[in-house]
Amino acid sequence: MLKKIGRNDPCPCGSGKKFKKCHLGREDELFQEGRSAFSEEMGKKITSLPEVAYGRSREMIEALDIKNLTGSHFGIRFIDLGAYEAINGTDEHLSNRKKGGSGGVMVNIQKTAMSDADNIYVAITPTIDDSALIHELAHVLDYLAGSKVMPGLAKPLSFELGIPIEHIEHPHEFGYWLQYLQEQFQVELDADDMVVAYLYEHGMLIKGADIAGQNALALKTKSDQILRFLSENSAEIDELICERPGYIGSRVKK
Repeated sequence: MLKKIGRNDPCPCGSGKKFKKCHLGREDELFQEGRSAFSEEMGKKITSLPEVAYGRSREMIEALDIKNLTGSHFGIRFIDLGAYEAINGTDEHLSNRKKGGSGGVMVNIQKTAMSDADNIYVAITPTIDDSALIHELAHVLDYLAGSKVMPGLAKPLSFELGIPIEHIEHPHEFGYWLQYLQEQFQVELDADDMVVAYLYEHGMLIKGADIAGQNALALKTKSDQILRFLSENSAEIDELICERPGYIGSRVKK
C-alpha cells in the first residue's frame, strides 16, 4: 500500500515529475505498473544475489553514515553487475561510467522493495574504479536526500522537454554529493565526472526543485545555458579532463 504522497512530492514512479503532474488520480495504475513491471519473483532473485566488495566499495560504504547524512533508514548493498543483468536483462539504463566493461548502476528500488525494503542495491563490475563508485553512491544519496530523481528513468522527461538526459540525471544536488564523496575518499574523477563537478562549482547544474516543478520553459532555458557555458569554457574544460580516464577527445575541436 502506498504511503500518503504530497501533491508536490516527487512521483514514486521515479520519473522526476511532481506527483500532481504524473500519477495523481492514477495511484492504482502506479501500483499495478510497479507490480507488473517488477515482479516479486524478480525482486527476490535480485536481493538474493550475494553481496560483493569490488574495488573500494566496502571501505566506502562502511565509512558512510547514511542515516546521519540523509535521515533515511536505507542501507546500501553492492551486487555483481553481470549477475544482475542475467536476471534483469539489458533493458535498464546502465551508468555511462560503464566503459570497457567497467562500471555500475543503481537498481530501481521498485524492483527490490517487496523483497527487501531496507536496502538500496547498486550493481557493479569487479573492475569498477573509484570515480564510478562514487558516481553511483552520489546517485543513491541524491535520491535519498536531494533531487529524488531515480537514475535511468529520466529518459521520458528528457524527451518530453527536449533537453539532454544528463542535465536531468545529474542535477545540482547530485553535484553536491559527488563533490562530498570525492573529497571524503580522495578520488580522482574521470573525465565525465570532472565536467559535472566543474558545472556544479560554477552553479550551472539544474536544481531538483526545478526538475520537479516541470516548468518546460525554465528547464529548457537552463539546459541551453549549460550547453552555452560548456562551449564558452571548452578550452579550460579540455585542459582539466584531457589526462583523465574516459577522455574521448578535445571539446575545443568539437
